[in-house]
Amino acid sequence: MATNLLATTTLSGCWQMALDAALLALRQPVLRFYRWSRPTLSLGYHQASEPHWLTWQQGGGDLVRRPSGGGAVLHDGDLCYALIWPDPPGRQQAYQQVCGWLQHAFAELGEPLHFGMERAAAGGDCFARSTAADLLNADGHKRIGSAQRWQRGCLLQHGSIQLNPTPERLQLLLGRPAPALAPLALGADALEQHLLSAARRWLDLPSQAQPLPAALLSLAGEQLERYRCWG
Repeated sequence: MATNLLATTTLSGCWQMALDAALLALRQPVLRFYRWSRPTLSLGYHQASEPHWLTWQQGGGDLVRRPSGGGAVLHDGDLCYALIWPDPPGRQQAYQQVCGWLQHAFAELGEPLHFGMERAAAGGDCFARSTAADLLNADGHKRIGSAQRWQRGCLLQHGSIQLNPTPERLQLLLGRPAPALAPLALGADALEQHLLSAARRWLDLPSQAQPLPAALLSLAGEQLERYRCWG
């Protein structure tokens, strides 16, 4: 699949989610990696806010809503990806194919990943359960959580690759200790390049990433408030 590659961005949560939604609306095959400018809790699109999340937001924390469903994710030192895929196969097949390059990449790092088996459910803590959308290590700890949004037959799949979340924030916001994930041999920048190399075996990507087009930024800017959570 010939797919555009966008430059990696480090932006606020509202911008990142609005960009993913705008890319889905444009219906062009795109892969991008991104990070968050500060720790952010993202909620599934229909997920209700918990009182302590609003208290954290009022104290200066970021709280945003994703265009996809699922539960809350703390973006705190993670690396995220988003893929736009026009006219994909069914939902389960799409998860397996999109996650396939992630599995290959992590296997090469000595951390083979397998899919979860739990039923999907809205709300709660995304990383507290492991569905067929998620990738777990050999010890059953979740390394990558992904979610989908389908729109007129076009797929947005985006996900969070957990690296080194702050234990105190996890306990405060989601009431659980940091996951028992072994440190990776690569830092975030090198990991991104490794993942990109794995993606090139599946996708027909250009040799250089493209800057975010002005039309995309304009469309995303019009949608910012849709993804901002208000206390």
